[in-house]
Amino acid sequence: MGTSAGGTGRHVHDVVSGLVGGGHDVVVLAPPGELDRFDYAGTGAATVALGVSDRPHPVRDAQAVSALRSVCRGADVVHAHGARVGALATLALVGQDVPLVVTLHNASPGGGLAGRVHAVLERVVAGGADLVLGVSADIVETQRRLGASRAELAVIAAPPPPTVTRDRWAVRHDLGIEPRTLLLVTVARLAPQKDLDLLVDAVGEMLQRHDIDVVAVVAGDGPDRERLQARIDSSGVPVRLLGQRSDVADLIAAADAVVSTARWEGQPVGLQEALHAGAAIVATDAGGTGAVVGDAAILVPVGDVASMARALTDVLLHGAVRDDLRSRSIARGGELPTSADALEAALTAYRSVLA
Repeated sequence: MGTSAGGTGRHVHDVVSGLVGGGHDVVVLAPPGELDRFDYAGTGAATVALGVSDRPHPVRDAQAVSALRSVCRGADVVHAHGARVGALATLALVGQDVPLVVTLHNASPGGGLAGRVHAVLERVVAGGADLVLGVSADIVETQRRLGASRAELAVIAAPPPPTVTRDRWAVRHDLGIEPRTLLLVTVARLAPQKDLDLLVDAVGEMLQRHDIDVVAVVAGDGPDRERLQARIDSSGVPVRLLGQRSDVADLIAAADAVVSTARWEGQPVGLQEALHAGAAIVATDAGGTGAVVGDAAILVPVGDVASMARALTDVLLHGAVRDDLRSRSIARGGELPTSADALEAALTAYRSVLA
């Protein structure tokens, strides 16, 4: 694997732990920082430092291909995570009779240089992998369109139910809001993919039409923080950027609604935590979001301010709607895949390419 914002690294750690526990010999190749961060050596796997970053670098990438070719020679299966490492592994295995599985955890970032580079990597993966696993249906469809011999949905374990340490009244007190004030909670990195402008615009439109005592809070940090804060200040809408938080479980449990405004998601961890917590969820129908939440959320089109404002209004003004969504969330949370499910899916994938 390459660099990871967290979700990919945790998934790889889960699968590696299960494989080692099942008696399989596993070697993890990853950047030194990721090897330390996720403690792959602690699972009992062998580890090899792989000098790749999130951006192309001719010299380092050539060295990574050489390292992959050397370490992977004679392996039963190679499993690469991400388009960058997937493409490098494809090149490394040319001429070797070693099956390659690639899991793609992200869709294309869109236009510009990054989008063009990602498109090239996707084509290399489609042309070279024996099996491509995508975390959302749109990734799978793209790989099939590009000619992948096999492309299927990946099974990623949901995080375990989080531990809540404070009740909703204590959370509201700590946030400095009144007990009767309605609370919207978003857990997101402050980056373009999460489209938090949609949250600001939707809350503003909702309050233009309805007199609702509400505060929206965003737990997370990122490169868009300064710009978003300036936009919030100029608009005067009750949206607060809380920064990185260690009490996300408490915030979700205290929320009257959990909101996701993302332009694209794979299998969003924050919404999986919200399902476990039995939260009322309003989200954009982005990427794999619908597959994760099932019927346990109100889904609106990506980027649609009016639809998001209407959905938030419906949830906040009607207790029966909130209660129904909460019941659906609890039921859906019990259906989310576990680490055992992800391990069995990985083994099934390996057996299929070996066959």
